[in-house]
Order: sequence, then structure tokens, then C-alpha cells
Amino acid sequence: MATSPASSSSYPALTYSDALTLASRGHALAAVDARLLLQHVTGATIAQIVSYPGRQLGPIDRMRFESLVARRAAGEPIAYLLGEREFYSRPFVVTPAVLIPRPETEGLVDAALARLPVDCMAGLVDLGTGSGCVGITLALERPQSRVLAIDASVDAIGVARRNATALQCANIDFVIGDWLQGIDGHRLAMIVGNPPYISADDAHLGQGDLRFEPRAALTPGDDALSAVREIILQAPAALAAGGWLILEHGHEQGPIVRQLLAGSGFTDVFSDRDLAGHERITGGRLPD
Repeated sequence: MATSPASSSSYPALTYSDALTLASRGHALAAVDARLLLQHVTGATIAQIVSYPGRQLGPIDRMRFESLVARRAAGEPIAYLLGEREFYSRPFVVTPAVLIPRPETEGLVDAALARLPVDCMAGLVDLGTGSGCVGITLALERPQSRVLAIDASVDAIGVARRNATALQCANIDFVIGDWLQGIDGHRLAMIVGNPPYISADDAHLGQGDLRFEPRAALTPGDDALSAVREIILQAPAALAAGGWLILEHGHEQGPIVRQLLAGSGFTDVFSDRDLAGHERITGGRLPD
């Protein structure tokens, strides 16, 4: 006689309250992570979890919850476990093929929007688009523009396309490519990018969420700024007169990036600080 893979007697149900206790005391998970995983497995809201602590998870939900808790306890990023991260108040699908969107990168969008008219109809490029969070956000915030999102990773482009479809973003195109190669002469109004900028020997690559994120999106090799240098070198051929190049970089790299931009003929060079007060976004304008 056929039997089910897990019966209630061999794998008893667990209440919401017990599940949160198991995660926090048994695996030392932060309370917020435990609640997010419980929401993800059950579909319950925070209000429901708080209001009905005695509600039970079935055997399958319990197995899923315990598996996710164990993976989180081993360090796997919560965003990958949930498959989603909010960016600029919109939900973005994320997988281990792409970087996890971070608040610092919202500063890149802010800097770009501050320099793009609301009725902008020009062409924009998002380099190293990853999940597409920057390019899609710019396209949605400037719906009359046309955005080209570029990434060298086929898998990343697949994730970005999913996000564009889910967010009903129609004014964006995706290309698999190596930075700005092949788009000379487009005369773009703006190029933005979050290129890899961590040195390959940086100890941070072996810590926290970075251990699980795509290495190629984090480090270009021994020279932390090699990707930034290449983009700055290529950008003038693709920008229109007066066009902007704006890049995210490491918190100590602002002075060097400003020098590189000025050395390539960019004017109105600026750096913006993140919420921690570090220079994180630097850009410049091609002369008219």
C-alpha cells in the first residue's frame, strides 16, 4: 500500500510560536529573519503570525521552514532564501546569479534621477544590470526614456527580464555584453553602473552575504578599479555632449574615481555619500 512521504505522526505539526522559538533559540536566528521565513513558507502576514501564535504548520510546511532556517543559520542570504528583495519600494526577484540589491545602490538611482528631466526621452544605459533593479527603476521613473541594460551574465539577464515583466516595464531592452563595447556612437544621455570594485584579496569577500553572491559581480581581480577604469575609458564614445556617467564604487574610492573622470575630460564631477556618510556614488558630465 502506498504511503505518504511524511505523515503527521512521524513529522508532527508545529505552531507559529514554536516555529519562531525553534529558529531563534535553536539556531540563533534574528527574530526578523525567523518571521520572514515563516511568512514565506505559510503565506501568513505578520499580523496573522502575532494574532494566531497557536496556528499550526502542516508537515510539509514544517519541513520547508526547518530547511530554510538551517540554510539561514549557515549564512545563506535571506534575500536568496526568499527569492526577493525590495529596491526603491518595488519587489525584485533575486537569485544567486545576481547581486542582492542594497540601499547604497538606491543612491545611484537618486543621483541619476536628479540629473534627468521628468519628461526625459533620451537613451540611458545601465551597466552590469544584474537583477535589473537600477535600469528598471530608471525606466519606470522616466517612462518616456529608453533604457538599455547590459550584463555579461546570461543568467543575470534572465533574472532582469523576469523583473521587467513582473513590474510591467516596457521601455527597457536587455543585452549580453562586455560593458560598453559595441554601442559606440549611440550618443546616450546617461550611463550608470554598479561595476565590481572589490579587490580579489579583500577579506570581506569571505564574510557575510558576499560569500554567496556571484564573485564576478563583486571583484574584477587584483586591481579593484579595473572595471571602473575601463568604463570611464569607453564612456565618451557612447555619450552625447553633456551626457552623464555615474558609477557606484567602494567607500574609499571616491577621490580616485573623481581623478579618473577628470582625467578623461569629464566636468561637473561630484560624489554623493551613502547613509553611513561614505562617498559611494561618483559621476561627471561630458562637456557640451
